[in-house]
Amino acid sequence: MNTAERCAWANGSPAMATYHDTEWGVPSHDDAYLFEMLLLEGAQAGLSWSTVLAKRDNYRRALDGFDVATIAKYDQAKLDSLLQDAGIVRNRLKVASTVKNARAFIAVREEFGSFDAYLWQWVGGAPVVNHPSTMGHLPTRTDLSDRVSKDLKRRGFTFVGTTIIYAFLEAVGVIDDHLDSCPAKAHRPRTRRRAKTSGT
Repeated sequence: MNTAERCAWANGSPAMATYHDTEWGVPSHDDAYLFEMLLLEGAQAGLSWSTVLAKRDNYRRALDGFDVATIAKYDQAKLDSLLQDAGIVRNRLKVASTVKNARAFIAVREEFGSFDAYLWQWVGGAPVVNHPSTMGHLPTRTDLSDRVSKDLKRRGFTFVGTTIIYAFLEAVGVIDDHLDSCPAKAHRPRTRRRAKTSGT
C-alpha cells in the first residue's frame, strides 16, 4: 500500500503499517481476537499504540496466548510474576485488570452466547462506516463509545474508558475510520470470523 495513501498514523513503522493494512478496521467476530484487542487497548492507556504493538508478542507469551479461561484463573503469584516481566507494561492496575476483564468477558459470553453477539448488537450487526477526509476529522470518543464503556464498567471491566473503547471499536471493525482516500477502505467486506473459544 502506498504510504501517501495510507492513513497517516500507520506510517511510523513497518509493524504499524502491517497492522493498519491487515487488521485495523476489519470487522471481527472472533471472541479470542476481541479479547486480545480489549486487553491490548487497555494496556495502551496513557501510552502510544506503537508501544503496545511492539510488545504484542511478549503479551501473547506472558498471557498464555490470551486464553481467557486461563487468565481468569490467575492467582496473585502469577500477577506478581507478570509485574517482573520487562516485555510487557508493568503497571500494577493494568496487570490486575487482565484477570478482572477475563472474568467479566466470560460472564458476558455466558449471558449472550459470545462476546461477539454482545458487541455487535450495539450497532445492529453492521459496522459504522465513517467518511473522514483528514486525520483531524477523527473523534476520540462518541455517544456509542460512551454507552459501551458505561455498560462494560457496569459489568466489572476495567480500563474501558470511552477513549479506550472508541479505539477498540475502531480496531475490531465495529467502526470503520479509514480515511476515504485510504485503499484499505475498499477492504471492508473482509471479516475475521469467530473461532471456537476455550471452555470456562
